[in-house]
Amino acid sequence: MDGRRLDAHIKIERENYPMCLLDKIQASPMPLAEHLGIEFLEAEPDQVTAWMQVRPEHCTVGHKVHGGVIMAFGDSLGGATAAINLPGNALGTVTVESKTNFIGAAKAGSSLVGVANVLHRGKRTQVVHTRIETGDGRVVAFVTQTQMNLFAERDDSPRCGDDYLAGNRLQDATS
Repeated sequence: MDGRRLDAHIKIERENYPMCLLDKIQASPMPLAEHLGIEFLEAEPDQVTAWMQVRPEHCTVGHKVHGGVIMAFGDSLGGATAAINLPGNALGTVTVESKTNFIGAAKAGSSLVGVANVLHRGKRTQVVHTRIETGDGRVVAFVTQTQMNLFAERDDSPRCGDDYLAGNRLQDATS
């Protein structure tokens, strides 16, 4: 196949077999999630599951996972869940509020499994709840976060450098 026919064939294949939700998450990896070693395992419209290994550098004194790592794990899951649930014209999502309830600890060497579920899916915001457990099923934390959906700016908004007064003077002079 020549290049144009191959491109057309690929386009038809993409239309007939859209990218699965897990592929969408993995196609745009979050640098912090990669740094922490987070692996996304499953993705459905209402639920995303991920896993990570607690490494020594993730821990605080006593070789227990640091709360900030747990929060970052929960935020990464919530952000990925919101990203696959964006309205059609949205460009992305950002966390605007997050609350973490710490329930238990996880030792260095243990694994964490997180399951994020959509509680609210709106035009402007989404609310996601994530349950984080150790690999053996002990609850570590619950994270509830609000994600704001991001849209392109309107073209009619004032631009930096627009001279509002000069525009009004010109309008006054011509009327």
